[in-house]
Amino acid sequence: MNWQPIANQIQINTGQPFYAANAIPLSGGDINSAYRLTGSNQNYFVKLNRPHLLPMFEAELVGLQEIAKTNTLRVPTAITCGNTETHSFLVLEYIEFGRPSKASEQQLGEQLARLHQLQQPYFGWRQDNTIGCTPQPNARHSEWLSFWREQRLGFQLKLAARNGHQGRLQKLGERLLAVLDRLLANHQLQPSLLHGDLWAGNAAVDNLGNPIVFDPACYYGDREADIAMTELFGGFSNEFYAAYQANFPLEPDYAIRKLMYNLYHILNHLNLFGTGYLNQAENMIARLLAELT
Repeated sequence: MNWQPIANQIQINTGQPFYAANAIPLSGGDINSAYRLTGSNQNYFVKLNRPHLLPMFEAELVGLQEIAKTNTLRVPTAITCGNTETHSFLVLEYIEFGRPSKASEQQLGEQLARLHQLQQPYFGWRQDNTIGCTPQPNARHSEWLSFWREQRLGFQLKLAARNGHQGRLQKLGERLLAVLDRLLANHQLQPSLLHGDLWAGNAAVDNLGNPIVFDPACYYGDREADIAMTELFGGFSNEFYAAYQANFPLEPDYAIRKLMYNLYHILNHLNLFGTGYLNQAENMIARLLAELT
């Protein structure tokens, strides 16, 4: 791998000389290859993928910048992205991770609540992006119901049909989309900037114990969608949820909507990883329909 084109782009964007000396592979990602790029007494975190996936990195860079501008959650500083002859790449600040504590978990909950309290102008976002490597459409909507039905659940169900998941899933999905308004009846919400993919694997702390989030799939939406995802795949600590609730309490009927919001991610996992998630998706829809009858 020739790292010099990436080093050249780092120099252009930082205004500082940088000569790549070593690239250390890093583990943890399912979608991209990741490296610690060292040289000139500097370290950078670099993601690589196929050249045609540059728009995925461009959208991630914009999302990181938008979160950073809120002065709420810390994210890695976005340096640059682009293409070489063989790869697309995203370069970020390299952060040494430390060990989370009750204090850092509490701080993360407080900071996420502050992010969600900043009202945004519409539902959707300025550009489409990806959730994992699945396209995530973000067309602007004035109503949350239509956005969630068309751009989230409806989109994933159509993608599942194209991937061969027909039958019961599609019949249940059609029924759910037809009555989705009942799940959102009397729900008071404003558009908030969402991380969009906030599970435990996309949060950490630096070596001083300060929380960091990364790998966003940003859009403006119902804050409950972010909180719901934090409860998938292991969840966060009690300190995190207590701090969030103390700063921005959730509505009492959040629990049923949590299932609706996490259905989106389970459908996405079905589309990314296959039939191992089919029964879970079908059962989640059946449970939601049972709540409405």
